[in-house]
Amino acid sequence: MKLKIGENIKHLRKARDITQEELAEMLGVSCQSVSRWESGICYPDMELLPTVAKIFSTSVDTLLGIDDITEKENVDKYLERFQLAISKGEIDECIAIAREGVKEYPNSYVLLDKLMYALFVSGDSDGNIPEWKENMEKYDAEITALGERIMKYCPDQTIRLAATARLAFNHCEQGRKEIGRQIYETLPSMEDCREKQIWWALKKEEKLPFLQKAIMESYESLNSFIWLLADADVVDVETELIAIKKLFELEKLILDGNRPNNNWGSAWLDFDIAKRYALLGDLDNAYKHLHIAVENAKAFDNRPDEQKYSAVLVGEITEKKTDFETADTRSLCEIMRDKWLPHDEFDAIRDSDEFKEIINMLG
Repeated sequence: MKLKIGENIKHLRKARDITQEELAEMLGVSCQSVSRWESGICYPDMELLPTVAKIFSTSVDTLLGIDDITEKENVDKYLERFQLAISKGEIDECIAIAREGVKEYPNSYVLLDKLMYALFVSGDSDGNIPEWKENMEKYDAEITALGERIMKYCPDQTIRLAATARLAFNHCEQGRKEIGRQIYETLPSMEDCREKQIWWALKKEEKLPFLQKAIMESYESLNSFIWLLADADVVDVETELIAIKKLFELEKLILDGNRPNNNWGSAWLDFDIAKRYALLGDLDNAYKHLHIAVENAKAFDNRPDEQKYSAVLVGEITEKKTDFETADTRSLCEIMRDKWLPHDEFDAIRDSDEFKEIINMLG
């Protein structure tokens, strides 16, 4: 446990406009001793701590930084509860947990960010939240206020940039695309990001895990861009199908084909392929990929709490059930049956025995 005695003494001393010489005189020590404390070279004698605390009208625990440690432990408990709730699609519970945490720790930016995130997700039309439209309108101003506060004051760059992107997205979703675009333009480019630049400052033992993490994140980013190309209605159906198939090739290239087919993306990928085959009139392949999508959805719903796999380029990957974040409380089989399969791409085959069999497979 790293104590922050020196940092806290320095902060309190400056807040009271007391010089190092004056504090040294009050405590009967040398000015060099106070300087060494504040530089973190050494700590004051334990016998002096009550006197130091009394001078600054604070507690010894606060002086030691124990309050900070306790806050971090309690905030971590809120984050664990939040993650468990969002992995189940319980967005109202997420909002309640985040509000409870912010009430206790109003200056915790990680909790403020979680509250902003939960409010935003409550307006997700892709989940099974009946009042999502009302939530979008109800929470718009609060999301904006939280985002602007985090942007302006949060010292943690990771939290700040994530909140900035979410704020921009919210403006776009609310029809304020020009404002959203302006905010997006303030974000750093890929060329200037940490991952592109920090390599030269890494220690030898840091380089392998850094590269593995960077490759995995780059893979996920490229995966998202290809999926957007396929789903954004910017190319013809044949090109969309080619793009989606490239995702299989990309996963095999990066993950050596070792990732279990029990993730949400596996089910959606084959379902997306089936849609394209149905549009192209290739019904045999449409049914084939719908069957695979159903099996993958069942596997997702029955996935273990934790699973591991490895690949040459990314090392060992651990996936936890609670890592998945959703705005939908239904199982993936229910989502596929009630939301995905009603897509009009399947209207031509909806009354076929094969399609009805697929519906029955989902329960």
